[in-house]
Amino acid sequence: MVMGLTQETFTRLHVVISLIGIVSGIGVLAGLLGGRRLDAWTAVFLVTNVLTSLTGYLFPVEHLLPSHVVGALALVLLTVAIVSRYVKHMAGGWRRAYVNSAVAALYLNVFVLVVQLFLNVPALHALAPKGQEPPFAVAQGIVLVLFAMVGRQAVKRFGSAS
Repeated sequence: MVMGLTQETFTRLHVVISLIGIVSGIGVLAGLLGGRRLDAWTAVFLVTNVLTSLTGYLFPVEHLLPSHVVGALALVLLTVAIVSRYVKHMAGGWRRAYVNSAVAALYLNVFVLVVQLFLNVPALHALAPKGQEPPFAVAQGIVLVLFAMVGRQAVKRFGSAS
């Protein structure tokens, strides 16, 4: 039991929150690429991604896992995004800090999604049962390159705007 929920129910809740974070993050990213703020999408993105990272720590484990490190990094990035957006109002360099941290936080959530897909989708798991095989590395490499390219465009189109 986690927070009064069965392990299965809690896992489903965590996954739903994560997927909402990814979908809303894609919406925010589209807004950044179009030079738009999308305030409601941003709020949903930031809240669900913080919840994703926090709920990830509630799973029963016996030792520190790579997912804990990714979650901690995501929380740092989300803190920068939240401070940049809501405290510093994206003034000056805080605008770029917001874009970079928001895009990086979304990337980490998608990175974890790819990990989970390779762990839980039988066809993908067969390609990379240990998560170290070339198909897994190629998939993660493609995701990283796409986020680097899109993040750069987001900084150009939104991060440099006044």
